[in-house]
This record gives sequence, structure tokens and C-alpha cells, in this order.
Amino acid sequence: MAFMMSGNNCTVVTEFIVLGLTDDPTLCVILFVIFLAVYALTLVGNLSIIILIRYSSQLHTPMYLFLSHLAFVDTAYSSSVTPVMLKNFLVDKISIPLGGCVAQMFCGATFGTTECFLLAVMAYDRYVAICSPLLYSTIMSTRVSTLLLIISYLGGCVNAWIFIGCLLNRSFCGSNQINHFCCDYLPVLKLSSYQDDLAEILPATSAGSVMATTVLIIIISYVYILSSVLKISSIEGRSKAFSTCSSHLTAVTLFYGTTTFIYVLPKSSYSTEENKVVSVFYIVMIPMLNPLIYSLRNSEVKGALRKLMSRKYPFL
Repeated sequence: MAFMMSGNNCTVVTEFIVLGLTDDPTLCVILFVIFLAVYALTLVGNLSIIILIRYSSQLHTPMYLFLSHLAFVDTAYSSSVTPVMLKNFLVDKISIPLGGCVAQMFCGATFGTTECFLLAVMAYDRYVAICSPLLYSTIMSTRVSTLLLIISYLGGCVNAWIFIGCLLNRSFCGSNQINHFCCDYLPVLKLSSYQDDLAEILPATSAGSVMATTVLIIIISYVYILSSVLKISSIEGRSKAFSTCSSHLTAVTLFYGTTTFIYVLPKSSYSTEENKVVSVFYIVMIPMLNPLIYSLRNSEVKGALRKLMSRKYPFL
């Protein structure tokens, strides 16, 4: 059963109903086709990046190791939400048990936070490659690269546990309808039987600290990168240095631009519907765009792909 009665005559929620993006039947069909295609491209694009890096020896460098993990995180992040959203377009209502809702939130928070750390790590990697090229292999050793990856995933898990910890000590009583296309923290928190400032302040502080720290690392890295690039005398050298950073800067701008809208701007400055639209972009669209950004604007990736394809399919 979806509900049970507690001792104080309050209906305790044991499952949630996700309302989704829209209840218009025609629009549901259109959006289902669009987002199914987006999800398919997300899986194909990110898995292709992972396989390409795995089997191309010229891409066995820290930069592409971090990129392969970014592709994995994007795949997992999108997969924690998109299948539920797609199902919501086909049926009248989606019921998710409380445990399933918590698991979805934990996965989303973990992989979303890990992406923040990975983007910062990739900025640091570019800083070392451009500002200290002779020491790059020493500074970005296998041990250091592995440690940075561990810190990124661990940071994601810690931030997610803060969100979940603030939610698990609450009971849910009454309405069980989540006005969103997934189990997002704030819409679920609004359904809890009592409210307190700590449940909003602590997760916001944790998420804000992660974003501020990672953005600061990215900004400092690129300040040093810009300073080093401007010292390069040849235009060709400057262009090559900037080209190695352009893909990363594009990905950073897209990701942090949308997450800032959700987590930093005052809640009164945007509506729930706007929140949904922006959430769709950074949860569903960005994981599809990242492999395109890194493949279409990266000559090494395109070269490795051509080499791998010619080896597997020599008749091409």
C-alpha cells in the first residue's frame, strides 16, 4: 500500500507520486521522443568516449583519464533521472517508494557533486600542462591522478550524505505529490511533516561550499594559464594552448551557469516551472553535450577515433 495510518491519525507517506514536466498528452509524446533521443545520444556519446580512451594508447594521459571519468559520471547522473522522466511521459502517474526516492537523490547528489570536483581537477591538470610542461609527468603522476579521482568521488559521497541525512530524520505526512520530474531535494523536503531551517541551510551550505571551492580552483588555474599563454610569443603557440582549454571552459560555463541558477539565486527569483526547465538542462542535456564538446573541439580525440576506426574497419 502507498500509505499507512500513524498513531496521531496522520497519513504517513511510504511512496511518492512524481508529477513530471507536463500532463498534456500531445506534449508528452513529443517530449518523450525528444528526450529518448537525447538519452540515447548521451549513452552512445559518453560510452564511446570511455571506450576510445580505454583502447587508444595516445590518450593514456591524466587529462583523458579525467575525461573518461567525467563521461562515466555524466552517464550515471543522467541514468539516475532520465528513465523515470521518460516513463512519466507514458503513464498517468509515477509512484516511487520512499527508499527509491532517497536512492535517486543520493545518486544525483553524488554524481552531480563529483562532476564539480572533476571539472576543478581538469582545470588544475591544464594549469600544470601549460605552466609547468617539463614537470607535468612528475606532478601529475599515476598516484596523484588516482588520489584526485578518489577525492572527487569521496567529496561527492560526503555531500550526498549531508543531503540524505537531513532528509532521513524527517517523517512524511499528508501530501505525497512531488512537483518535479524526479526526486529532487527541495521539492521532497517541502512534503515533510515539519520544517526547520537546518534542513535547508546545511545542504545549501554544503553545496555552496563545493561550488565555491571548485570554482575558485578553476578561476585560479585559468588566471595562471592566461598569464603563461600571454607570455608565448608566437600566435600559433597561443592558439594551441588556448585550444586545449576551450572544451573544458565550455563545459564549465554550461554546468556552473545552470547549477548557479538552481542553488545560488534566491528561490523567489524563479518559479517551480523555471526550476524544472533548468534542471532538465543540467541533468539531461549537459551529459549529452559534454562528449560532443570534447570530441568535436579536440584534435587528439578526433585523431584517435580515426585511428581506432581504421584499425577496426580498414575498408573505411
